[in-house]
Amino acid sequence: MLIENMRMAFQAILANRMRSFLTMLGIIIGIGSVITIVSIGDSMRLIIDDVYDSYGVMQAYIEIDEDKVTDVRESDYYTIDELEQIRSVFADEIDYMDSDAKAKSTVTVGRTRKGITYTGVDYNYPDAVPVKLLSGRFLNEEDILGRRKNAVLDENAAKMLFGTEKAVGRKFRSTVNGYTDEYTVVGIYEKETNILIVFFDDIKDDECYAYIPWTILTGPGDRFLSCHMYAKEGIDVSDFVKRATAYIARMKKRDPEDFYVFSAVDEMAQVDGFMVAFSVAMGGIAAISLVVGGIGIMNIMMVSVTERTREIGIRKALGARTWDILLQFLTESAILSAFGGAIGVLLATGLLNLGGNLLEQEVVIRPIVVVMAVAFAAAIGAFFGMYPALKAAREDPIVALRYE
Repeated sequence: MLIENMRMAFQAILANRMRSFLTMLGIIIGIGSVITIVSIGDSMRLIIDDVYDSYGVMQAYIEIDEDKVTDVRESDYYTIDELEQIRSVFADEIDYMDSDAKAKSTVTVGRTRKGITYTGVDYNYPDAVPVKLLSGRFLNEEDILGRRKNAVLDENAAKMLFGTEKAVGRKFRSTVNGYTDEYTVVGIYEKETNILIVFFDDIKDDECYAYIPWTILTGPGDRFLSCHMYAKEGIDVSDFVKRATAYIARMKKRDPEDFYVFSAVDEMAQVDGFMVAFSVAMGGIAAISLVVGGIGIMNIMMVSVTERTREIGIRKALGARTWDILLQFLTESAILSAFGGAIGVLLATGLLNLGGNLLEQEVVIRPIVVVMAVAFAAAIGAFFGMYPALKAAREDPIVALRYE
């Protein structure tokens, strides 16, 4: 019986192709919009996760809040000895520590001059954040302690300055903290980039990037603003940061509220929560078009019932039960809606994959979302087709046979 109803439904749909397509259009747009929005949300969350993985999920910053504290003192800034003291106290929980020092300058090689961004790091930085070395080595402990003018350049910077990525051992001149010195390239690394890193870090194709010893970038009197830490895997970062802040506050004779505290874990949770809420909200707005599509299906099914009144009367006269007529029209509306949903899925996945290829970003399309979208589309069709189907099923066969 179900197969026969499906065959009749296909015949009815194909008999009015253009009308059927226009009826499905609301479902196509609705399902396509929902899948697209959910996929964009999931893809953005994946990109954000990759960004935090690149920078380190376990990292945290603790520094005096200069925007809140009006009586900032010199002692509020850290010294190298204080950083070592903090590292010693929390040795079982800290995986890496530096001053989060950065500096912008220019680099000169012959007649070539380029802008450069320096990031000051310790020798064990690759233990906390993956660094893909292409050649040479990373900074070592002697570089840090001796404040040696050694640098690890990114691949593009090496090509711009020396015309080749094989630049280990080459030298360049640059001014850092007012001192102009000659720096030696000891390693070349591949700088990871994606949409969010480029957007938030303002990465420029014509600018150089390099790691140098963080001890070179300390301020006057070897003092610096930030205590930048990476907790070890398995540590509750939020609890660790709270205890570390309390310890630093006692050391600095300050109130814990005087410090600006940032942890990647907490921020990641906030961003993830925002992305989920955004996806749900936008998905809800897109779902409105499904309701519009459902109303369109109900409208066209009402027209179909009117057009086929005589057919309904003949079927009832030949013994068709009320349930048979009801099921016939419900099947037709469900198939009409499911077809629209399937077309919407194909269009959405095709456009998403095309966009992902153009942007060179991985696109997340969850199969469960696709299955649920088509099933929901069919359910929409059945729901909005219920009233026309009931109207058809309740037709008086004698009246229906007389219908012209």
